Amino acid sequence: MLRRAVTAAVLAAACLATTATAQTRPFDPEIGLGGKDVVWVPTPPELVERMLDLATVTPADLVMDLGSGDGRNVIAAARRGARAIGVEYNPDLVRLSTERAEEAGVAGRATFVEGDMFAADISRATVLALFLLPANLETLRDRFLATAPGTRIVLNTFDIPDWTPDATVKLDGCQHWCTALLYVVPARVAGRWAVDGGTLELTQTFQMVTGTLTTADGARRVTGRLRGTALTLTPAGGGTPLTGTVQGDRIDGPGLAARRLP
Repeated sequence: MLRRAVTAAVLAAACLATTATAQTRPFDPEIGLGGKDVVWVPTPPELVERMLDLATVTPADLVMDLGSGDGRNVIAAARRGARAIGVEYNPDLVRLSTERAEEAGVAGRATFVEGDMFAADISRATVLALFLLPANLETLRDRFLATAPGTRIVLNTFDIPDWTPDATVKLDGCQHWCTALLYVVPARVAGRWAVDGGTLELTQTFQMVTGTLTTADGARRVTGRLRGTALTLTPAGGGTPLTGTVQGDRIDGPGLAARRLP
C-alpha cells in the first residue's frame, strides 16, 4: 500500500512538472500555424528589407501589417524610424511580437493589436506591408483603393487580382518567397473635366487611364497612368505628354490644368 502511495505521488509530481514546463516554455510558432483566414508563413528577412526599400519607408510613415504573424515586418519598419502597427488574430503571436519588439528596442514605435484584419482601420496607413493570399487581397482591394492616393502597398509574392503592380523586384539566388510587388493607390480621376478651351473625359481602371480630350481643334484620344496623385496623359499619335497633380477636384500642372465637372 505504501509503495502504491509513493508511486502515485511520484507520478503526480512528474505530471505537475511537465505541465509547469509546458506553461513556461517560450512560444515558438511553427510554419503553417493555422489562423482564422491564413496560415502563418514568415517572410524571409531579406525580402522584408527589400519590400520596405521598394515602399521607400521613412520615419514619416505609418506602416501597417495585416496578419502580422511574429511581427517581423512591423519591427523592421520600426527599426527604420517609422511608426508601425501589426494586426494579428492569434493572441500568442501578438504576445510574441510584442516581446520581440521590446528585445529589438523599438517597442515605442511598434504596436501589435489582436484583431481581425478585415475589420482593421487602415485609413491612416501610408504603407501596407503584407503577405496574404490572392483571395485575401481581393477581399481587401476596395478598402485599399479607399485609402489616400499615394498610399504604398507592398506585397510578398502574391499580387492583387486584376491590379497590375507599379513595380516588381525579385531577390537573386532565392528559391521561395522571392518577389516584392509595389502598388501605389491612385487618385480618382474618372469623369469629365473642364480644360482650357474644351473638356477632358476620362475612364479609369486602377492606375491606368484612357479618355478623350476635346477642344476647338477636335477630339483626341489620350492614354496614361497615375502614380498616386501624379497623372501623365499621352495624346494618340504622339505629341507632348500632359502632366499634372490631382488635388481633389482639380488637376494642376505645367502641362495640364483641369477642373472636375458635375
